[in-house]
Amino acid sequence: MTSADLLPAAVLKRKAVVYVRQSTQAQVQNNLESRRRQYELVDVARQRGFRDIEVIDDDLGRSASGTVARPGFERLVAWLCAGEVGAVLCFDASRLARNGRDWHHLLELCGLVEARVIDLDGVYDPGRPNDRLLLGMKGSISEFELGVLRARMLDAARAKARRGELRISVPIGYIWHREIGLGFDPDLRIQEVIRLVFARFRQLGSARQVLLSLTAGQVHFPRPSDGKKLVAFEWTPIRYRNVISVLKNPFYAGAYVYGKGEKRTEIVDGRARTSYGHRKPLEQWAVLLKDHHQGYIEWAEFERNQKQLAVNAYGTLGGPKSGRGGRALLAGLLSCGRCGRRLMVSYSGRPPGQPVYRCDRSNQMLGLPRCFTFGGLRVDAAVARELLRAVEPMAIAASLEAERRYMEGRGEQRRIVELDLQQARYEASLAERRYAACDPDNRLIAAQLEKSWEAALRRVEACQARLQTVATPDPAAAPPDFTGLAGDLDAAWNAPGVTMRARQRLLRALVTDIIADVDEAAREVVLTIHWRGGQHSQLRVRKPKSGEHGCRTPEEALAVMRSMATRWSDADIAASLNRMGMPTGQGKTWTAHRVSSLRRVHGIRAYRSAEKNGEWLTMTEAATKLGVTHHRIRRLIEDRVLEAEQVVPGAPYQIRVCDLQDGRVIAAIGRTGRPCRVDLENQLAMFTDT
Repeated sequence: MTSADLLPAAVLKRKAVVYVRQSTQAQVQNNLESRRRQYELVDVARQRGFRDIEVIDDDLGRSASGTVARPGFERLVAWLCAGEVGAVLCFDASRLARNGRDWHHLLELCGLVEARVIDLDGVYDPGRPNDRLLLGMKGSISEFELGVLRARMLDAARAKARRGELRISVPIGYIWHREIGLGFDPDLRIQEVIRLVFARFRQLGSARQVLLSLTAGQVHFPRPSDGKKLVAFEWTPIRYRNVISVLKNPFYAGAYVYGKGEKRTEIVDGRARTSYGHRKPLEQWAVLLKDHHQGYIEWAEFERNQKQLAVNAYGTLGGPKSGRGGRALLAGLLSCGRCGRRLMVSYSGRPPGQPVYRCDRSNQMLGLPRCFTFGGLRVDAAVARELLRAVEPMAIAASLEAERRYMEGRGEQRRIVELDLQQARYEASLAERRYAACDPDNRLIAAQLEKSWEAALRRVEACQARLQTVATPDPAAAPPDFTGLAGDLDAAWNAPGVTMRARQRLLRALVTDIIADVDEAAREVVLTIHWRGGQHSQLRVRKPKSGEHGCRTPEEALAVMRSMATRWSDADIAASLNRMGMPTGQGKTWTAHRVSSLRRVHGIRAYRSAEKNGEWLTMTEAATKLGVTHHRIRRLIEDRVLEAEQVVPGAPYQIRVCDLQDGRVIAAIGRTGRPCRVDLENQLAMFTDT
């Protein structure tokens, strides 16, 4: 150790650097006296004889453990290497470094450039063995002290957490009570919105769908407006991170958890860098106390939710995939019976295309032949029929359960709106009291309070309108008929309001996996269905032949057309087919033009005489057979002398061959001197037959 009188003049000509540091932002805000005493080292440097003094305070709020970048310390090291520093002043050794690497590196540089280290105890020359030893001991003690303090604090926190008494930060919906510990937030509105998130996830099975459903219902979620105190909240439109944080947090299942995350240390640019917040698997959590407090859901439901969220991660390998909509019912559920891989879905034909299931991963990756490919329409329809046959015995119970859930959903929606209205009325009342308590002469404040009161009243009106809308259903929208669900499952399955995602979820609720193969000899798709509960069943679906497509007109429709074509118009035939519920091969309704086109393709004649079987004749053919004009045949038909039939008025006449041999027709044709019509009684002829 040296005294101030022994500082050489060469050292005093260089600058003195005062290094100021505090470890955390909380220390910077609260420990003001410590920071003031560090800045007072500037006066100590002047007393030692330095004129050029620099203060480095860039590292305020940064730890010196070596895991955090310190730009101020790096600037100090750069000045030392340049030989510009004559002395480094610090409050104690722990301010410069809390790790041996930085501390000894600094001492080595000071010894090389003959710089001094000055603290409140004296002046040290790192080039002297005794001073170097003393400084080394101070650095080691500082590092050891940090390790001991950290170990004691962590051990005490873990011990308290194992008892469930460590008051860590809790999610929204919980607060720490002074007497009873952890419990529900007394705000019923917060409790209801959290319960609503779990209820919607039970129905929809997807965090994304929960978000869309709540957004459509204009549901808001609380956001803390006072930091981590969780006392004051702002209600904002719900976001995806709100939904996923509620579903993944075990606190809502009544479990006390400590140590869910871990820190990781990496070497970056030669220095240790620590990052926090890396989640650990459930089995590696430090503390997990089930049934520690009252939960919004049971622990078993929490585990089911985590499994469902994991399945929803569609990009992960292994296991059936969750239903995500689309146009293929069995997407993500089919496995190849030959190689065991999941079947992929592609779409062919005109947009939007028809689903096709294929197993060609081995061809893409290894260049091997494809296992098989088959169309999806017939297979999807066959599996749907098998599913409806399986659930038919439970149809009545399912309809009652659907009605119960529908009523519960309406009740939850009404409850949320009522709580919003209650909160809005309270805020309006509070704004009114604030306005009434304001000095009317202070117009600047009174005007702002008046605007706040008006905004609160408008929010009350909006909530009342929402409540009126929820309480009074739209008369134009008919309520769902759950009584008919049990009687016609096929109609319920194909109802326009049922999405493909809902059908996929229903299928996955009963089926765990489907193994697919193709019997080339029988030209059949063989499906082995693995039902939940361990049951298995096999289903065979015929593959269409080459050139056969799924847009063929049903034979039932063709039979109706053949029976009606000889007596009814194309428009009447189209109306009859539509009333009978027989669509075209493309699933469209019938029109006269479509009936006419199909008749020409299948050779179905519009009237009997076109069949050319000798029994029926057209008007032209009848005139030729009798050797008269076309006009004379029409006149006989109009005078009801010759019997004829029409499909509809204005259509071609159909005349039987036997009716041409009628005596009245022969007599009318035989008259050549006067018009060809029937003679009436008591009527004199104007013309003679000669």
